[in-house]
This record gives sequence, structure tokens and C-alpha cells, in this order.
Amino acid sequence: MIAPNNTSDAFFAKAEKHLMSTGVPMSPVIITKAKGTRLYDAEGRSILDFTSGQMSSLLGHSHPEIVETVKKYVSELDHLLSNMVTQPVVDLAERLGRLLPAPLEKSFFLNTGSESTEAAIKMAKLFTGNFEIVAFSASYHGLTQGSGAATYSAGRKNAGPTMPGSLVFPAPYAYRSPFRKADGSYDWETEMDFAWAMIDRQSVGSLAAFIMEPILSTGGILDLPKGYLKRLSIECKNRGMLIIMDEAQTGVGRTGKMFAFEHHGIVPDILALSKTLGCGLPLASVSTTVEIEKGCTDAGFLWLTTHLNDPLTAAVGNKALEIVERDNVCQAATERGQQLRNGLLKLQEKYWVIGDVRGLGLLQGIEIISDPNTKAPGADIGAAVSDKAMALGLSCNIVNLPGMGGVFRLAPPVTVTAEEIDEGLQILDEAFNHVLSSQGKLKWEKEAA
Repeated sequence: MIAPNNTSDAFFAKAEKHLMSTGVPMSPVIITKAKGTRLYDAEGRSILDFTSGQMSSLLGHSHPEIVETVKKYVSELDHLLSNMVTQPVVDLAERLGRLLPAPLEKSFFLNTGSESTEAAIKMAKLFTGNFEIVAFSASYHGLTQGSGAATYSAGRKNAGPTMPGSLVFPAPYAYRSPFRKADGSYDWETEMDFAWAMIDRQSVGSLAAFIMEPILSTGGILDLPKGYLKRLSIECKNRGMLIIMDEAQTGVGRTGKMFAFEHHGIVPDILALSKTLGCGLPLASVSTTVEIEKGCTDAGFLWLTTHLNDPLTAAVGNKALEIVERDNVCQAATERGQQLRNGLLKLQEKYWVIGDVRGLGLLQGIEIISDPNTKAPGADIGAAVSDKAMALGLSCNIVNLPGMGGVFRLAPPVTVTAEEIDEGLQILDEAFNHVLSSQGKLKWEKEAA
């Protein structure tokens, strides 16, 4: 925790008086500037941003071409009546259609991830005529009515009934799954058989779609085993279900492919992008096929928001895609992601509390444990390491959901340099060493019962 001073005391006193709590604790650091991969606090201290803001600033903060695009459109063409289609919107739809694999080619644009998944769920229901939506047990798709009903990792308590037809599917959590082969390896095939059997028993015969992330991020950076998504898509097709892919955090090059589903050799029926598409600005998209668009239109699909197809953010999205394609960002994400992963694996060898390293490209996770034999969660250790890392100049997000062991989510901008990756790894090394040394746990010793 960063020690407050008189100035920060006054700042947080005002914040606590006037800002309503939304369940997210305030960071103790006051950020006054963000540039590239670095944040700067009120004391002028430089902090490496290994979360890309809210996992959104794909090209770093204040990328010069994004800044120029914003300046141009905020002064010329910012916001219009939603049915006034503009050149930036058509340009973005055209570019996205060219980058997407067939048969995905039709898109529209919103603001947030919750909006995009909410719209996608409604489309799936209209197209299929069914209402049941399946999602992973570690999912996070938003907190609006439909997206919140399909979110099982957080935010479900004490707000009354969720949307009818919400069915849960066991998340592929290889590190902790009870499904094991004789050699101890993860038996995801048997787990999937079990999961579909449970879905088929729960269903009232109205399965519409399976909504999923290709890497479950808030759920703890759970990446899907090889062959998993292809098998899942076959099972969905056999039941007449659509696949909605939520690539809020994995899309637009972060994992080493333009879209993370491309690693698995499948194409979803509906794709929802957000966060990374706007590079920190509020932009989201929903993309689908001509067939699904027609089916939705015939069923009376209506989706209208104040900022539907806004020109300013569309221009930013188009520029972001241009940069990602032009500068071969996917290759950079692969190379820097491998560097980050190799460094995390070395830290795992050094510190017993790192139970698992997982992820893809520049979306990596490390799970903290408190006992290497039982793999008991180590959330308190993880929180201490996170606080120390921030004090040393590294911002890294930690997931402390029930059942998780304190999972660090590391997602630096794809513009991160090799030197910045090394710097971040060095800070993590120092943070782990400090916390474990101060707790007398640098080497694991079984505690007396």
C-alpha cells in the first residue's frame, strides 16, 4: 500500500464523500498522467502498466495516431442521430469485415462489453427462437440483465432472480479440475461429457447459445486445452446452438492472432469485441453472418442506444485496426508474450508460491498458492505481492474471487518493449522476494497442524 500524504488525504476525503461505492475498492495511488506503457502518479513516480488500463489500452496510453484521430473527429464529426451513418462507421465495418474469417461480415458498433454481449444474447434468442443461454462457471460477460445472468464469476448475489434460461457449464480449470487421467493429467474430455450431460438434464429444450471467452480472464486466465473449443463447437451444433465469442480482452492481436478463436480453428456465429477495439475509448462491436442478420431482422430485432455507430469512436477503432495490421502487432504480441511467459516460468522455479503459469501472448496469469502439496489458495500472499509491486512501480491486476488462489493478470500493451518486460519481471521478482522473506516463507516448510 502506498503511504498517503496530506494532499492525497484531502483527495480521498472528497472522493469518499462524493463518489458512490460500486463494489470496486479504490486504488491508493492517484494517477495524473498516462503515456505509452507508463503511468505517473501525483508524486511524479513512474509506474509500469501491466494491465493496459482496464485491459483496454491495447496500443498503450495516448498513442500519437489515436490522439490525432480523436482531435480530428472531436472537432469535426463527434456524435449524431443514431440513424445517420457516417464514413468512419462504414470504414470500420469494412475493415473489420475484411479481417474477420468467413462467413462473419456484418457488424454494428456500441460502447461497452456488456452492451455487445447483451445484444449478442438477444440476437441468438431471436435467430433460434429459443431462450436458454449456457456460460462457463468462471465466466464474466458483463453485469447488465442478460450479460449478468451469463456471468458466474462475480456479482450474482442479493439482486433477485436472473434471466430465465441461464445454465452453467464447468469451466476448464486444468490446474484444479477433479477430472484426471491415470497419469494425473487433465481429462477435459470426460469433464466435457459430464458437463453436457448436466446441461441436457437442466435444459427445457430451448437451447439458444453458448457464450464464452477463448481465455477466461476474470475467472483466472483459464486458457482452453487443445481440441477443447473444436469439440465444444460440434456439441453446440448438434444441439442447434449458436456460439457467441466474447473477445473483449483477447481480440485485436493481444494473443498473437487477430482474434483468439483463430488459435482453435473454429469460427463463432457471433463475435463481440470491446475493450481492445477502442484502445481505451468506449467502443464495442457485434459481428455476425448474413444469415443470422436476416433471421434477426425477420424476427423484429431492435437495438438502439444513444451512441450506436458513433463516428468519433468508430474512427478510433478503424485507426487501431489499421495500426495493428500495418505494424504486425500480432507478431510483436507473440514475441513479447513469450518473453513474459519465460520470465514468469523462471519466477515459478524460484518461488514455490507460484503454483501455475498460464495464458497466451500478452495475456498471462500466475496463480498464487499457500501450500504446494494441497495447492490451497494463497490470496493473502498474492495481495501482499501486488501491493509491494505497486510500491516498486508495477501495476498488475490480481483476481481474488472465491476459490481462486490470487491470480495475477498480466496484460501489458502490445507496444511494450523487451526492456519494459524485463523491468516488470524484475519488479515482480523483488516483490515476491520481499513478501516471502518478511513472512519467513522464502522456502516452503510444512506448518504444524
